[in-house]
Amino acid sequence: MDVRHVTSCKAFNTEKMNKVNLFETDRMFCDLYCFEPGQQQKVHTHAGSDKVYYVLEGCGTFHIGGESEELRASSTVMAPSGVGHGVTNTSNERLVLLVYMAPKPR
Repeated sequence: MDVRHVTSCKAFNTEKMNKVNLFETDRMFCDLYCFEPGQQQKVHTHAGSDKVYYVLEGCGTFHIGGESEELRASSTVMAPSGVGHGVTNTSNERLVLLVYMAPKPR
């Protein structure tokens, strides 16, 4: 069994949002996205892939399909295929997200 202890996998980068891969197959990936205050993932799209964000720690503003909403720990949101999406850590604390995407972009 391939187990990851999420708390010990967190890793931050002072320069930009950091992605930590937890699992990856030919069909999907599961990452931790770790944001310092003020860091962001710019709005972008993926054709043919859906992305799910789950807030583990902190709070941030999620931009999906032209709408923006602040989400806190235990919240989840989906960015469907072809819809613009991004995240900004608008708080003074670190933001940690669990992110799933399927099918995995090529």
